[in-house]
Amino acid sequence: MAEPDQPSTARMIDFWLGGEHHFPADVAAARAFEEAYGPGAVIFRSLREFLGRAVRSIADAGVDSFLVFGAGVPSRGNVHEVVTEATVLYTDVDPVTIRLGQRILAGSDRAGYGFGDATDIGTLDPAQLHRFVPGWGRRPVGVVFLGLAAFLDDDTLSRTLDELCEAVAPGSFLAVDFAGEELAGYPRALAMMGPSFRMRPPAAFGPLLGRWELTADGVVPVARWRPDGEPAAVPDAFYGAVATKPAA
Repeated sequence: MAEPDQPSTARMIDFWLGGEHHFPADVAAARAFEEAYGPGAVIFRSLREFLGRAVRSIADAGVDSFLVFGAGVPSRGNVHEVVTEATVLYTDVDPVTIRLGQRILAGSDRAGYGFGDATDIGTLDPAQLHRFVPGWGRRPVGVVFLGLAAFLDDDTLSRTLDELCEAVAPGSFLAVDFAGEELAGYPRALAMMGPSFRMRPPAAFGPLLGRWELTADGVVPVARWRPDGEPAAVPDAFYGAVATKPAA
């Protein structure tokens, strides 16, 4: 695979998580962000730990297949490594990340990787859905929607989450995160996130979920969502939640 000239958030996160699937452009961008802000590694490790706790809770509720949007690199505690008994379809829109994910998962009979735009579920490959998310629309599934809300405006996010809620069976779950206002005090770091990056006050998160019903945990800083022991001492840069589609 040719080495990319442009960094990718997915591969920057892999670098911060201590992974092996990133390139010099990603390392340079990650270090530039750290110079402008600081604790990139601890924040994204906290996010990955939230992902693990969230999908484990969904699996414990009886769900055995997951659809992951904006999946990034499928390693370092990503979904199929946490819920090893489940089937998982990872999706992304970045072709370099998709090829990388397919290479990592080559030979797996429980996890696949393909193109998928969360804002247009019609872009999902029906054959991959059938294989890795059996019973899509008829059986409860876990939808993982992390790292995406921060790059969608309110109208697009609300529409997207509503379309996902309509598509899945009752009893399905959604794991989601939102960017808080932490970066407002770091203009150089905020500029690196690009013009589409959306920070939101915590009170704005709930209404954007539409018909998805929050679990009793609510929307809380990711380190405080069902922590294993004392919550990690990290800035409240991201908030997380798990929600469900209620029975009709």
